[in-house]
Amino acid sequence: MRINWFKYAAPANFYPIAGALAPWFIALAGVLAIIGLYWGFFQTPDILTDQKQYYRIIFVHVASAWMGMWLYAMLVLWALIGIIFNTRLSYMFAAAIAPTGAMFTFLSLWTGAFWGEPSWGTWWDWDPRMTSMLILLFLYIGYMALQSAIDDPRRSDKASSVLAMVGLVMVPVIYWSVNCPNPAECAALHQSSSMEQIDPNIRNAMFIMVASFWIYSFGVIMLRIRNIILEREKQTRWVQELKECQ
Repeated sequence: MRINWFKYAAPANFYPIAGALAPWFIALAGVLAIIGLYWGFFQTPDILTDQKQYYRIIFVHVASAWMGMWLYAMLVLWALIGIIFNTRLSYMFAAAIAPTGAMFTFLSLWTGAFWGEPSWGTWWDWDPRMTSMLILLFLYIGYMALQSAIDDPRRSDKASSVLAMVGLVMVPVIYWSVNCPNPAECAALHQSSSMEQIDPNIRNAMFIMVASFWIYSFGVIMLRIRNIILEREKQTRWVQELKECQ
């Protein structure tokens, strides 16, 4: 039997699926977070003696930075699909992604500052990595602010999508600042990216935290998109019937 996947592009058909999947995603993310944090904080070696135990913030810092960039790329992807195919659910996905992406980007900046002060003696330095991540946070905020500023959802979706696509240039800029071929030219406070040189035990714990944050994002986005669907479809018959049943 063939499944018509396109029918789930309708908000009414996707709404119950999102509700069924969200608890599983969040529960799995919680289990992975417990494993990753325990492994990272108690089962990894004390090899970075110059930074004492401060380096363990890496298990949250790196994962949140990666999620901030990945979610922005996904936001732009859904916005682009919405523009090309004029699908309401695509715009809703983009709107649901933005708060979670902004949260992870802020968490990356906060943990970076928390790590930087005891390790390098400063909370903030205007190096390319920090500055580009700060700009990414402003892009998330700008997207959400533009969504809220325009009452008509169709106009706000298109306007904010254009803004998001223009800001996509920041993702490769951040990647370049982390993987700069000539660190001297980047003038970065951070050490250069060196995943291959990290102890496998540390790297595995880090990847578990990345998986936890990634799955958590699916869960909260599913919950948020349900609220967006109810808000935007509140005049439809199926939403009215749903309210009557509750």
